[in-house]
Amino acid sequence: MAVIVALGAFLMTLAGGWVAQRVSDRRHLVLGLAGGLMLGVVGLDLLPEAMEAAGGQVFGVPAALLLFVGGFLVAHLVERSLAVRQAAHGASEERVPQVGLTAAAAMVGHSLMDGVALGAAFQVGGGMGAAVALAVITHDFADGFNTYTLTSLYGNARRKALLMLYADALAPILGAATTLLFTLPEELLGCYLGFFGGALLYLAAAEILPEAHHEHPARSTLLCTVAGVGFIWLVVGIAE
Repeated sequence: MAVIVALGAFLMTLAGGWVAQRVSDRRHLVLGLAGGLMLGVVGLDLLPEAMEAAGGQVFGVPAALLLFVGGFLVAHLVERSLAVRQAAHGASEERVPQVGLTAAAAMVGHSLMDGVALGAAFQVGGGMGAAVALAVITHDFADGFNTYTLTSLYGNARRKALLMLYADALAPILGAATTLLFTLPEELLGCYLGFFGGALLYLAAAEILPEAHHEHPARSTLLCTVAGVGFIWLVVGIAE
């Protein structure tokens, strides 16, 4: 059942990537929406789930929060090492395609874990599986949208962006299939979600949103960002 449901996530991911391609003439709106979706996924979905699953504390701080900060710092260090941000305050800067591919690969890894979470939920029971399935299938639209946007934003060719999109679409199916072989410890899943959430927040706050508002500081861009957050809030609320 988990693998069958993951096919829905496959289609929704491709739909998100298709939408990202079709609105390329409204790039600032695409980036504003992508930033809002990423912010919503981190703050309303990934981090609460990581806090609940990761469990224990390290020197008085929840492990999920430590890994969240660690993910943010790792993303920052990777970007600095590739010399992507050479100017401050929205100045023009050279973008390194490898950063876009790395960010898209992180999205693929997240989608793989979505599939694992889906399979694990069905191991618990049908009700839990249905709730997680709704969340995964719906927010995989945002994953596909963001994967294509992140890859192309850094100057990668359309072929590479599509390749990463297809990889992201297949990842939930592979993740769900692996749960037929083993059961993933809940704490490990929570730690991963915390780390990935920190990296994703860095990309949204330091790259996507500044780019969107610097190129076209319109009210419509801000509305797209708010709409992205609101959409994820709706998804999380329905899933709960």
